Formats: sequence, C-alpha cells, structure tokens
Amino acid sequence: MNAAARLAWGAAGLAGLAVAWEAGHRALGPLVLPAPAETAATLTTLILSGKAGPALAVTAADALGGWLAGAMLGAALGIAGGLLPPLGAALRPVTIVILGVPPIAWVVLALLWFGPAGLSAGFTVLVTVLPIVFAGAFQGILARDPALGEMARAFGAPPLLKLRALIVPQLLDHLLPALATALAFAWKVAVMAEVLGGGTGIGGEIATARAHLDLAMTLAWVMLAVALLLACDAALLSPVRRRARGVA
Repeated sequence: MNAAARLAWGAAGLAGLAVAWEAGHRALGPLVLPAPAETAATLTTLILSGKAGPALAVTAADALGGWLAGAMLGAALGIAGGLLPPLGAALRPVTIVILGVPPIAWVVLALLWFGPAGLSAGFTVLVTVLPIVFAGAFQGILARDPALGEMARAFGAPPLLKLRALIVPQLLDHLLPALATALAFAWKVAVMAEVLGGGTGIGGEIATARAHLDLAMTLAWVMLAVALLLACDAALLSPVRRRARGVA
C-alpha cells in the first residue's frame, strides 16, 4: 500500500470516529458526550487565545524528557543484556518488576519524592518507558540470525558493515515498535501525573475542566494531547521507520 492509500484510509478511519462520536452525542446527550462541533470550537478558542501553548510545552517537556531518558537507558541495558547473557538474566526480572508496578503507584511515589512541582511527571514517564524499550532491544539482539553473522565473518565483512547491514536492521524490527508504544505511554503517564499532581500542563488543565464539569473543555485538551503525540511520532519515529525500510 502506497503513502497516498495509507493517508486516505487513515482519513476514512478518523471520519468514521467522528461519525460515531456524533452518534454517541445524539444518543447520550451533551451531559455525557459533547458534540464534536462544540469540542472543535472549544479547541479553536484554546489555540487562538494562546492558552494551549504553555500547557503543551510543559507536558511535552515532561513526556519527551522522560521518554528520551527512559528510551536511552532501556535500549542501552537491553542491548547489553542481549550481548551478555548473565547481565540479561539479571536485568529481566528487575524490568518485569518495574513494569508490573502500576503507573498510578509510581505517580504517588514520585509526588512524595519530588513534590508536585518537581520531576514527578518526568520520573514516572522514565520508569514506565524503560522496561518497554529494554524488552524491545533485548529481544532484538536475541533475534539476530546467526547464519547471517557466520556468512559475514566468512566473507570478511568489516565491523561497521556488519553493524549497518545486519545488526541494526534486526534490532530495529523489535526496537521501533517498543519505542512507539513507549512514546504513547509517555504522553498518557505524563498527563495522568499532571492531573494528580496539579501541574500546569495539559493534565492540570484537564483537572480544572473536570472540577468545572466542562466536558467540551476536557475533550479539547485530550484532543490537543493526542494531536501532539501524533506530531511527535511523525517527527521522531517516522523518519527512522523510513530509513529502516531503506536499510532493509
């Protein structure tokens, strides 16, 4: 499927979601689900008034900062664990324990450790992202085809060529989905931490809208968070996916 077809089908999916939203609004009423047009008007007001920018910047710093730190640490540990079996055997149960702790528990602990205005949101994102990326990098190293490695050694392939042509493509097959999943979790966890901690980002604005029982405002902030997530995925991961397909 080419890019134009993917774009068309994606637009069709979003249109179907909008139709379902409108149907839900008419069936349940505005007290349960505001109309898409009302939410879009509220979203436009947020953007044009300049209120959206500062909140988006705070949440982006929390989500992307935690995601980048967790991804780098998780990838480094996953690659090292895959190359060194004893280290991998030691790290796997640790990451499973970290992943098994609910994010809400990490939020509470981070609020106690760092305070609501500190690094609580970024730290919670980091500990959420790290085990996900670790698992992707670890499995990517373990999934290497030994026959290809033997062939490269037999033909005397230089180390840089083996890294570019063999190791990186096989690693990215597992690492890229983990990074994309972790990026989505990063935004969810950052917003959740801000809601609970009373932050000044999107989560804090959602908490304020909830206190005012303003569903249209709440959904407008949610739509902004989702839009920014999609923009970050397109800017950060889509070029790597295209490059990986080219390398493969």
